[in-house]
Amino acid sequence: MIRRIIEIDKEKCNGCGLCAKACHEGAIGMVDGKATLLRDDYCDGLGDCLPVCPTGAITFVEREAAAYDEAAVQANMAKKGQSPCACPGSQSKLLEVQEKMAAKREEAAIPVAVPSRLRQWPVQIKLAPMKAPYFDGAKLLIAADCTAYAYGNFHADFMKGKITLVGCPKLDMVDYSEKLTEIIRQNDIQSVTIVRMEVPCCGGMEMAAKKALQASGKFIPWQVVTISTDGRILDQ
Repeated sequence: MIRRIIEIDKEKCNGCGLCAKACHEGAIGMVDGKATLLRDDYCDGLGDCLPVCPTGAITFVEREAAAYDEAAVQANMAKKGQSPCACPGSQSKLLEVQEKMAAKREEAAIPVAVPSRLRQWPVQIKLAPMKAPYFDGAKLLIAADCTAYAYGNFHADFMKGKITLVGCPKLDMVDYSEKLTEIIRQNDIQSVTIVRMEVPCCGGMEMAAKKALQASGKFIPWQVVTISTDGRILDQ
């Protein structure tokens, strides 16, 4: 079948091994000091390995490849004594501290209806047009879906005064960079803010936005803000 799968440029690979550690399916291994795709059917095509590669040696390609075999991955990981797909972004946790703090603030505050700061529709990157009047002169916010749920004041702190586009690189299984490139290229975008979660798979959002900025040929101010799973701003 023809499907999306990773490709590793051995010339660019510096042998750091970060991609092999980031691959939760065991599809990448180190052979003769270089990262190697061990089996096509172990690669799910989600690209958790891409954001961690410091040299840009890993890319997506569309080619003839065996279908992803989850059963084979589970058997291989069990053989190694590891849990398959132990993605940090999928690990369960109860955020009791944040919930208790929020409850205390709500008890002390006077209830006020908080207005939405959404300025356009649709918001999903996959559904958004490549050219629209609201993009002209816009400050663009490109955000991972989960950020709005993790960060309580998302509308006021990030969406206010911006045009918002959201998506999930892991679940959508699509490379946003081409569409974002055209949105930036075809419209008068004034700035770009990228908001992502701290989990590795969310690096795909950051990488797509940066790639789009570069490919657009424009020099636009941009920044990346990382949100922790317990709702804190880690860096910006």
